[in-house]
Amino acid sequence: MEDKPSTSPMSFVDQIVVPGDVVIDLSTMTNQTIKLGGGLRQESDAISVMKAGKLRFSKPNKYWVESSQKRYLPCVEDTVLGIVVDSKAENFLVDIKGPALAFLPVLAFEGGTRRNIPKFEGGTLLYVRVVKANPGMNPELSCTDASGKAAEFGALKDGYMFECSTGLSRMLLSSPTCPVLEALGNKLSFEIAVGLNGRVWVNATSPSTVIIVANAIMNSETLSGVQQKIMVEKLLQKIQT
Repeated sequence: MEDKPSTSPMSFVDQIVVPGDVVIDLSTMTNQTIKLGGGLRQESDAISVMKAGKLRFSKPNKYWVESSQKRYLPCVEDTVLGIVVDSKAENFLVDIKGPALAFLPVLAFEGGTRRNIPKFEGGTLLYVRVVKANPGMNPELSCTDASGKAAEFGALKDGYMFECSTGLSRMLLSSPTCPVLEALGNKLSFEIAVGLNGRVWVNATSPSTVIIVANAIMNSETLSGVQQKIMVEKLLQKIQT
């Protein structure tokens, strides 16, 4: 017996979904445009699930399946942390933890021209945006926002980068601010950049602050909001004694 798609996709939001579930029936959503993130695909008027996880929604119109995994599958508009592997005449080759290396065109920077092509050595860490992610093709990246401005994108200097699951990355980027970052930010001064590909960069004037922030984040994935705040308090007490 075939599953009947729900008339409202919101009934599936924050619920566990599995491959084959039909979560959105486009024929019931007249005059609405939606964006599909990772884990979803369109077949005619049906939006179905490709991987197990929780269906998530962000305003105004984006849906995706969130699951905690090490491997990252690129999606358009994802912000990620990439590591420069090599440079060619037209592109930088960047590792974003995906199935294939990504291309970052040498002109994909604010005001990019042939006269001011940036020079990145192998190993340089970049905060970039995914602009193309077609199956069977190398993803394409950009160091600008949708309006062509550099915004926060570009090379991340100094600091410490560590890897985590994609689920933890999404938790850190959730709104309102996730409890572990809120608790850390109330007591410590630091910079952070989180990539949806399961990479986190932290920088601070004190190396001990970097270590505390990194440890707290890594410990937070399986904790509730209250537990995250208690864990941060205990970490801070250890360095004060």
